[in-house]
Amino acid sequence: MSVDSAAGSAQRAVRRLITYLLLFALVVIAAVGLSGLLERLLESGTELATADVAGLARSLAFALVGGPLAALLWWVVWRRLGDETERASVGWGLYVTAAYVLSLILALSNLLSTLATLIGGQSLQWRSSLATGLVWAAVWVWHRWMWRHPRKRPLDLAEAPTVLGSYIGLVIGVSGAITALSLLLDVAIRGALTTGTLGKPWWISALQSLVWAAGGGLVWWWHWKHDGGRMLRGGLASVGLIAVGVLGAGVLTLGGAGVTVFVLLRLAFDRTEPMDRLLEPLAAAVAAAAIGSLVWVYHRGLARESSEAIRQGSRLVTSGVALVAAASGIGVIVNAALALAVTPFVGTGPRTLLLGGISSLLVGGPVWWLTWKPLDRTSAVTAGPGVSGTWQGARRVYLIVVFGLSAVVAVVTLLVIGFRIFEFFLADVSGGSLVESIRAPLGLLVATGLVAGYHFAVWRRERAVPAAEAPARKRTIGHVVLVTGTDPAPLHRVIEEATGAGVTVWRRADGGAGPAADAGRLARELEGVVAARVLVTVGPDGRIDVIPLLG
Repeated sequence: MSVDSAAGSAQRAVRRLITYLLLFALVVIAAVGLSGLLERLLESGTELATADVAGLARSLAFALVGGPLAALLWWVVWRRLGDETERASVGWGLYVTAAYVLSLILALSNLLSTLATLIGGQSLQWRSSLATGLVWAAVWVWHRWMWRHPRKRPLDLAEAPTVLGSYIGLVIGVSGAITALSLLLDVAIRGALTTGTLGKPWWISALQSLVWAAGGGLVWWWHWKHDGGRMLRGGLASVGLIAVGVLGAGVLTLGGAGVTVFVLLRLAFDRTEPMDRLLEPLAAAVAAAAIGSLVWVYHRGLARESSEAIRQGSRLVTSGVALVAAASGIGVIVNAALALAVTPFVGTGPRTLLLGGISSLLVGGPVWWLTWKPLDRTSAVTAGPGVSGTWQGARRVYLIVVFGLSAVVAVVTLLVIGFRIFEFFLADVSGGSLVESIRAPLGLLVATGLVAGYHFAVWRRERAVPAAEAPARKRTIGHVVLVTGTDPAPLHRVIEEATGAGVTVWRRADGGAGPAADAGRLARELEGVVAARVLVTVGPDGRIDVIPLLG
């Protein structure tokens, strides 16, 4: 590429960035202005003028100045989108995604807030939320039309609105469902008299929460089923599946289960508070564990049906969440044990703390054991090329991350303990106990030390196994030339793990950028190939050709 063409490409990229940022800002300004004007119409009928002259002037300026400017700039942008290079630009995809997501969140939250406010009654706040919701709903419909346009829709980040819309609806729906279920369970556990909020009957709050659950569920279904979000894999879809469906739901489930076990343990061994106060967190915890487990099981099922990378990523994330819960429980148990040791009489504080640690360990420990399978060493180091090698690499990265984070926490905790020790001996203070001052960081140090030591030992053991087995592998390929237009790093690793041969990467002159090639398929294609040199080509459609060469 010449200097002039490179400079021209950079100028076009900067021009697109500025154009789409300006268009996004103008659309937001116009929507805010129209929302303010519509709110005043709903509140005062046909009269816009009120005592708030400054607010009215701001709304008029935003709507009557920002609106036409946004329309003019959009018209200029829309005309240029006949060129495929414009539609394929990252700026156009980012703009549509950002405007789509923002308008969806604001429209959904305000319209659902309007319905919830109307159910509660005795409030005029619904007019403001209705005005904002209607305007942003119109913006959402407009950008959805552009996103689905057959000739001018974005080519880059084309699946992002579907993925993000699905998980936005899921989060809102799950939050509403948990709140509604917790209110119902609270009535069943503690009675209706304890669940009224500021004189409002409990069933009104439950009905308002059901509105949020139904609205979020509808948005989730629309993007997940109607728009095909369930069928998307790779890239942002995989990240959302792991981050929201597995990690988020796992934290919600284990957190709710831990609090539930804690309340039950307190009912059995620590009834030092009134029964109503002991039972207060139980309903919300059970609701979180129940709803979270449904979401968790569903998305882990989807992960098991996906590629090996997603499957093992789901497993590692689940193991990490459970490990945090179990390690936290160990640290709290050590803390409570030290408190009981230095206290002449068993107090309610250390006992409650001890039960909290036990509940966290009882919830996180079994899940970590079943997911990580520490006694099953065959799953840790699986012989064979391709996918198993990728899994081993991901597992080792996980081990290094856990060990590194634990080591950092341990160092910080050691500093805190040292500070407390020096402060105790240097300060001229009568009374108190050294153990009492360091028991909390000492418990954390013990937990992180155990975690760091175990994962470092596992990493050392698994790292030594392939090194010991490497000489026994028969090398059948001398050198591989990889020709691809996509990122060559994943295929490069697979070739080295499967054959042990050196790899030379050639980039396609025609670009050839398309869907990423299946690394597992490449490993299978290389099995049984015997040649001094092998040519591996990856086509624009992801097709892989393995060609043995003579000489």
